[in-house]
Amino acid sequence: MLLMGQVLSMERRFWARETSTDWWDCIVLQVWDDSQWLRNFRMHKGTFMELCDLLSPALKRQNTKMRAALIVEKRVAIALWKLATPDSYRSVGNQFGVGKSTVGAAVMQVAKAITEVLLRKVVTLGNVQVIVDGFAAMGFPNCGGAIDGTHIPILALEHQGTQYINRKGYFSMVLQALVDHKGCFTNINVGWPGRVHDARVFRNTTLFKGLQQGTYFLDQKIVGDVEMPKPVGDVEMPIVILGDPAYPLMPWLMKPYTGSLDRSQELFNYRLSKCRMVVECAFGHLKGRWRSLLTRSDLSQTNLPIVISACCVLHNLCESKGETFMVGWEAGTNRLA
Repeated sequence: MLLMGQVLSMERRFWARETSTDWWDCIVLQVWDDSQWLRNFRMHKGTFMELCDLLSPALKRQNTKMRAALIVEKRVAIALWKLATPDSYRSVGNQFGVGKSTVGAAVMQVAKAITEVLLRKVVTLGNVQVIVDGFAAMGFPNCGGAIDGTHIPILALEHQGTQYINRKGYFSMVLQALVDHKGCFTNINVGWPGRVHDARVFRNTTLFKGLQQGTYFLDQKIVGDVEMPKPVGDVEMPIVILGDPAYPLMPWLMKPYTGSLDRSQELFNYRLSKCRMVVECAFGHLKGRWRSLLTRSDLSQTNLPIVISACCVLHNLCESKGETFMVGWEAGTNRLA
């Protein structure tokens, strides 16, 4: 009984090990200037705080008897740091004074909050006429976007690994995206195995269905009293999207001419290629900012599409806020198609 009394009288202690948070609380929040925020979190402090405000309702947690909940700002910072670098969970945890399991949890909590709260608001078509005018200024009329696919490297999956080996010989998951004239994502599809051809991915999307049925750009048929889109010369031309030779030629999808070309065909290919480069640049900026997409992800088939989608939202957010894409971030982004 005496022994039990001693046990019962012992003060309850937190089970989690104590770690220092001084670096985050006293250095990052109090001392860092905007250039340091940009280098490490890919955005200025003002954009970061705005993001936290938007995600706060979905990320607030209650304290428990065992531990105090991480504040929203710190959880978002942990997630952005992990997404922006190839650092391990343990390394990021040491940086922020938390355990590596906390880092993994923060990444998924923040990614899910971003996709639930912001995906449909940020990755959206927007004003089609502005996009059409933007591509027209680049040399291609009645264009509503450029489409392409890119591969996100993953670790080999048990039992179905061969389905994820792409044409370059590594395991990957496909991100297909349509972008506007400024390189912002207007439609994304994530999750197909790397072995699947771009054309097959495309044909199995709601984007393809909407374009095929003529409903994707439907709200731009009439602008005021003017019928849209405007004719090109004497030809009535629908709003089209631009793709590379891997995509099917459709009335609403233009791709380059192949074979022996005359001057007019060469000019067509030049203008199409010039406008289609925006999607390649968008993928370069996406992977350059969020460099975790360049390393083989150990996330599950369920969680990885959520994280990739969240990175696309963050890309659009940074682009819309005019966040600088710093020299050197693009290193290594071209080695993965």
